[in-house]
Amino acid sequence: MMADASKAADPAVLCLGEIDPAAVRRLLAGYGLRLDILPAASSIPGSFWGAPEAGLVGDRLLARPDTPLHSVLHEACHYICMSPQRRAILDTDAGGDHAEENGVCYLQVLLADAIPELGRARMLADMDRWGYSFRLGSARRWFEQDAMDAAAWLRHYGIIDAAGRPTGARREAPDREEPSSENTNKTIG
Repeated sequence: MMADASKAADPAVLCLGEIDPAAVRRLLAGYGLRLDILPAASSIPGSFWGAPEAGLVGDRLLARPDTPLHSVLHEACHYICMSPQRRAILDTDAGGDHAEENGVCYLQVLLADAIPELGRARMLADMDRWGYSFRLGSARRWFEQDAMDAAAWLRHYGIIDAAGRPTGARREAPDREEPSSENTNKTIG
């Protein structure tokens, strides 16, 4: 879960404008998602939380230079993890249940390794700095000790493989399909 983003971007978190966006563009393009970088101080269409948080409209992820990278990857992971029905009408609200939100958070940590300036450790630290809320008190503890259900959910939909690596695939199963009973719908916080 993300904190209220009505504040300006925390200078301690890594923002899109601080890196070469080429790796982000390549990563997102592999999932059929286009990154549109908007001018500084412009509004961000499709942003659920409001600027500077990233926005989703169709197959476009919209961000500004001050958009935190954790937000870019979080919204991208919503796109990857949502059903094709929701993806087809996507505008601002990604929807989904608690199990999907857990999968989104887990996948954003994995995908952080595809961005050289970011990486897993920085992603976990930035999630904590921004105010993501986890039952064990930190993103790292959740990821390492309490996210088995999130990994199982991602495996069920073919988004990660048995070794826990991203497959490059998006979820293609409809909303009515439920993961096996080994997955619980517990909340992160």
